[in-house]
Amino acid sequence: MRQRRSASAAVPLSLAAPPRIRASFLDRALQVLDHLQQHGRPATPYEIGRSVGAPPSSIYAVVEALLRRNLLSREADNRIWLGPRLLHYGLAYARALDLLALAGPVMRALAAGIGETVQVCGRDGDSMVILAMAEGPGQYPIGTRAGTRLPLNWTASGLLLAGHLPLAERRMLFRRAARPSPTGRAPTDPEALAAESAAAFTRRIAMQFGRTSEAVASLAAPIRDRTGACQATISIVTVEERARRNRARYVAAVQEAAAAIEERLGQPDEPAALSA
Repeated sequence: MRQRRSASAAVPLSLAAPPRIRASFLDRALQVLDHLQQHGRPATPYEIGRSVGAPPSSIYAVVEALLRRNLLSREADNRIWLGPRLLHYGLAYARALDLLALAGPVMRALAAGIGETVQVCGRDGDSMVILAMAEGPGQYPIGTRAGTRLPLNWTASGLLLAGHLPLAERRMLFRRAARPSPTGRAPTDPEALAAESAAAFTRRIAMQFGRTSEAVASLAAPIRDRTGACQATISIVTVEERARRNRARYVAAVQEAAAAIEERLGQPDEPAALSA
């Protein structure tokens, strides 16, 4: 007697229904935000749910959560629109794009003119991040790659990125962020670092010799925003012997480059003074 195959066994694997995966909160939130952005007008949660093919109950729950976090706003007619918190993210992203787009030509010109590696760096929390870099012609590559994160106390740029902060905030930042460097030459005392970073920012130049790597030095100048805060830095990275021999020329060149970037960004010659 022939044995009858089960119905499931008779269905080819390629035709079997895919497993159902429950959409996460993040998926639903992105569906809501994408719908509003693509249509360019406020909508009700019911309209959004019908458009994206999601159960109304899940869309209502997501919308309420986003409203509480100011990622959405409620119009007078109870329709939903993008919230004010999204504007802060968008402006921060736009500023980063503007900075790199406008700083790039200056960075490359400095690298070509001075024949050294040049970096544009920013701060991310307790770390300094290399946002972009250009290598001088004919030079053996020195330093780390774009995207590298380093402790603030290891680099000249790291000192400047904290230098505009109020004293108590600088102390707290270096208390968290300071780490011993591979060479053992990077200071870790929060009080000393807070004083050094403020002095460097006031002078508009920071220098470090051998803190990150043996025989490597960097000279950095701050790129200030309209409030006078250090939003980024531009730095020359070279071997320690050349940095000491050409210190005056390198300092003038990197400060001139920083001023050129500030001008391209539309910053005033003298940004507003920071509050104490």
